[in-house]
Amino acid sequence: MSVSRGRTAALVAAAVGSVCVSAGGWAQAQEAGTDPAAADEQATRLEGVTVIGSRRYERASDTETPVPVDTLPMTKAAEQAPTFDLAQTLQYTAPSLISGRQTGADNADSVDSAALRGLGSDQTLVLVNGKRLHSTALVNLFGARNRGNTGTDLNTIPLLAIDRVEILRDGAAAQYGSDAIAGVMNIALKRRPGCEGVAGYGQYTRGDGENWLASGYCGFKVGNDGIVALTAEYLDRGRSNRTTAADPLRIIGDTAVKNGTVYFNGEIPFANGLHFYFDGGLQNRDASSAAFARGGIGSDDIPSRNSAAMYPDGFVPFIDPYIQDRHGTAGVWWMWNDWRVDASQTLGYNKLIDTIRHTLNASIANYDLEHGGRGISPDHFNAGGFSFAQATTNLDFARFFDGWLHGVNVAFGGEFRHENYQIFAGEPGSYIDADGPGGGNAGSQGFPGFQPADATDKSRNSWAVYGDVEIDWTDRFMTDQAVRHEHYSDFGSTTIGKLAGAYRVTDGFLLRGSLSTGFRAPSLQQRYFSSTFTDFISGVPVDVVLAPNGGAIARAAGIPDLKQEKSRSATLGFTWKPLDNVSVTLDGYRIDIDDRIVLSGRFDTSDPDIGAILEQLGVGEAQFFVNSVDTRTQGIDLTVNHTTSLGDGELASYLAFNHGTTKVRAVHTPPSLVGREDSLLGERDRLFIEDGAPHSKAVLGFDYTLGKWDTNFKIIYFGPMTLGTFSGPPVPNQHYSDKTSADVSVTYSFTEDTKLTVGGANILDKFPTRQDPDETDNGFKYEAVQFGLNGAAWFVRLAHRF
Repeated sequence: MSVSRGRTAALVAAAVGSVCVSAGGWAQAQEAGTDPAAADEQATRLEGVTVIGSRRYERASDTETPVPVDTLPMTKAAEQAPTFDLAQTLQYTAPSLISGRQTGADNADSVDSAALRGLGSDQTLVLVNGKRLHSTALVNLFGARNRGNTGTDLNTIPLLAIDRVEILRDGAAAQYGSDAIAGVMNIALKRRPGCEGVAGYGQYTRGDGENWLASGYCGFKVGNDGIVALTAEYLDRGRSNRTTAADPLRIIGDTAVKNGTVYFNGEIPFANGLHFYFDGGLQNRDASSAAFARGGIGSDDIPSRNSAAMYPDGFVPFIDPYIQDRHGTAGVWWMWNDWRVDASQTLGYNKLIDTIRHTLNASIANYDLEHGGRGISPDHFNAGGFSFAQATTNLDFARFFDGWLHGVNVAFGGEFRHENYQIFAGEPGSYIDADGPGGGNAGSQGFPGFQPADATDKSRNSWAVYGDVEIDWTDRFMTDQAVRHEHYSDFGSTTIGKLAGAYRVTDGFLLRGSLSTGFRAPSLQQRYFSSTFTDFISGVPVDVVLAPNGGAIARAAGIPDLKQEKSRSATLGFTWKPLDNVSVTLDGYRIDIDDRIVLSGRFDTSDPDIGAILEQLGVGEAQFFVNSVDTRTQGIDLTVNHTTSLGDGELASYLAFNHGTTKVRAVHTPPSLVGREDSLLGERDRLFIEDGAPHSKAVLGFDYTLGKWDTNFKIIYFGPMTLGTFSGPPVPNQHYSDKTSADVSVTYSFTEDTKLTVGGANILDKFPTRQDPDETDNGFKYEAVQFGLNGAAWFVRLAHRF
């Protein structure tokens, strides 16, 4: 992040996790209920940081950025919020962001992805301290959200390590590169002397899903104004289950997760004007999610997928991934002839290896039975997995010219990125068909292992150059112009640009808007993922092959090579400060994406091109990644902040609202697939794109501080959703009506350094609208949409600063 010497914008009071946006989007935050001295300390700490969306490091006036930015302070969230991880904290704070926990979605149950404005999780770029954070190795195949998308795992960063989260709600690929179509999220880590610790416990009111949290932070002064900060955290999230005794073979709810995380962060200045900075983290995660149950012998389930000698009454397989995540950045910045020069290297790595437990390979059991045995198979397998590595090198230059017009900031630089994606084969027992093809029972039940033919090791390089000029034409009018050129070794080059402007009509009213083009490169995960898995369609197991792009099956089906998505974005809005204690922002947006990469529908054994291939492989269906649709997303964002004295205390109130829709404008059918458009993108697949997130979401919060007491009450609204069915017409689609719930907490400060918080989440105990289990993706009476499907919860936190 760049250093600013200018005056900060006015502070806006905020409640726990509130959306803090100043009159122009140049956002700052104040903890609600703090005294003026504490507010001044917060302002001093933040004024040296340029908010995301601008490369200006020298601010000669308080002209504000022309794009909407939300700044969410994390201090109170880390100490007092009902949610213990970053993704869920933002889910119930920022209306433009959606991050839902999945269930019955294989490995997606163990990695919570996040996205802005109803688009895919890989269309939002995530930064840490202004540097690109790597994506996960996982590509989502199931669930109601982000099907076919990769994304970034926000839960690899402890809440206690974070100072604030900045969300740029605008297309910014011209400034930051690929993936920034929907917007950019910057996680600014804490650099504050002193130590603090947080312990937390919570569970659902039905007695399951226990959460245990222990987190500690220490910041140490080093040398002359240097600081090194360390955070360690252990989080244990227990499994929940919302099935009933009538369905003893299903487990639907939160995945069991154990995270051990260490994060570090700091900056050390040297006498020669050189500043060395660094940050990074290591996390190991053990998770366990329940797959679809296999029925007992004599049940309606296909008996060849079970063994009477092992599970006569049926069984639930468990998919247990072990996830390693590594991230690190090291860099230096210095001043050279009034230019700020910044050179950095960022490394990221994510690896997931699956163990399938409480399972069997039914073909091994059958082979054993046919050869005089009891029909026994191993009950656990190493199913293999995948990894993604990313190395990013940046060199940036920026200078503010205060003698040009009313100030001009010039920035330019370059980036080089190397990426690698690997798939690792599982042990043979996890995938072999021991009793011969045609039985439909090969591999470990729950999740067949990756086969040697799936294994891959692919890399690519990309480089980019950019230029960015911000001009204060007058003391009321400014513009920002950016252009970026990128080249990828696997598909070619693209050039994109952005123009943004802001005009201050009065001291309290500012108009702002932007136009930009953008792109997203196909991820290596989308290009090369290959797997054979079991899907349950209306309760019936079907083996499916997801064939890699450019492979033999994809070629035979007529699927073209993947190319980049291209976008055009526009925003127009205003900020208004009618009173010193009231601020309002309203922004409309439209995002057109051409050649959007989606996970196709299914092609079965009746397909004239690949039907015979599928039969030879012993699978029933195939699907692919393809640039098949053009979409249009449009909507509005509204924020209102208000602070006032109430009795002897202080009340901070905020409203944040997002409404947006996504529509498929066109479907691109390759010539060989004309007439089979429903296989390429059927009604069910289209609705995952258009309605995978609620069209509306709102947060209304109140934070009242009186002496040693702090009370927080938050109302959360999720709009309706419509998802498709397996059967299709005349079976009606799944309609989820809108839902409103609330969170509440009360904090008592024993001293300035010690606080105890108790409260509840989803206190109205809301659940999604009931559906036909044979038509849902997870085979349960509702998907994990809106608030999820666990119901009300309570929690307690103890925070202490040393």
